[in-house]
Amino acid sequence: MIDNKNILLGVSGGIACYKTLELCSRLVKKNVNIKVIMTESAKEFVRPVTFETMAKGLVYSDMWEGHHEEVHHIELPKWADLMLIAPASASTIGKMANGIADNFLIASYLACQKDVIIAPSMNTQMLLNPATQRNLQTLREYGVKVIAPESGVLACNTVGDGRMEEPKNIVKYLEDYFTDKDLVGKKIIVSAGPTIEPIDYVRYITNHSSGKMGYNIANEAKKRGADVILVSGPVNPFEINGINKIEVKTNEEMKNAIEENFDDANALIMAAAPVDYRPSTVSDRKIKKSGESINFEFIENLDILKYFGSKKKDQTIIGFAAETDDLIENANKKLNVKNADYIVANDLKKEGAGFNTDTNVASFISKDGVKDLEIMSKKELANEILNLIR
Repeated sequence: MIDNKNILLGVSGGIACYKTLELCSRLVKKNVNIKVIMTESAKEFVRPVTFETMAKGLVYSDMWEGHHEEVHHIELPKWADLMLIAPASASTIGKMANGIADNFLIASYLACQKDVIIAPSMNTQMLLNPATQRNLQTLREYGVKVIAPESGVLACNTVGDGRMEEPKNIVKYLEDYFTDKDLVGKKIIVSAGPTIEPIDYVRYITNHSSGKMGYNIANEAKKRGADVILVSGPVNPFEINGINKIEVKTNEEMKNAIEENFDDANALIMAAAPVDYRPSTVSDRKIKKSGESINFEFIENLDILKYFGSKKKDQTIIGFAAETDDLIENANKKLNVKNADYIVANDLKKEGAGFNTDTNVASFISKDGVKDLEIMSKKELANEILNLIR
């Protein structure tokens, strides 16, 4: 992952330099090693000592300083695992595209044999100018990766494209970049969250599922290169870009969404918590209070995991069992009855497990036996689950 990676960070002139300070802080907290190159224009916005403090490393800018045993603009790119330029101004992008090495940053870029990523930042009209667009296209053809700028209010008090992407999203981009793409070519369906079943026009039954486990699985699968289809109940613990997300409410909607994509999928991971029962009749209006008790008849819903377990061919089917009693016994029963390849079993009574937590305590149940895992984050558990896919 991104831990202990070496990033050579180029900073060109622009008001977005202040956002790059936050980016440095976020990367340092993730154990990233940073060395900074600033253009002379960038130093007009933020003093080098500020970047040295936030990046916890040296700042380079003068081509004519420190030439002794090492030529810095040659050696720094060798040290790096990746070169990132944020913000990348229109001037810097133009110089990169045309090989104009009149400062330390561009000389280092031309000497860099590692991947280069840029995060442009500028006024909307400067961004849309044909020269800038042509330069960006040239860089893409050279293999430079471009983190597209956002749309919003700019420093010049105009509204439009040109805002440098937010630091937290750049960090996510870098985490994606450094994740091994071992699931490329795999199509993975992940279900997440609860389902709901209506009682009347305004009321429904559901459960406490937050969707965090399913969303973490979908996000990590995307990072690892999979084609991800996330079938989500009515929750959204965090946004995931670059996947096909299908929003559903009822069990039937979830089953139908999965079925549309199941035949050519490599795996189905049923992290959702579908409601087991639904009312036998649903009122088309709000049921009014009468001062007396009310009785409902509930009927059993289709078991989605069992349904697809009966239809599978070469797919890997992974289900979940959240139990309060007899965890392994119940999970083994579910494994066999539902024709799953694995059951991820959770004891809801264990500290750190259960709904709406950021951690989990799980056991993997398969025909080969039981594998108990320690408490870990749902992100870590997501990757352990993905490792099960054939």
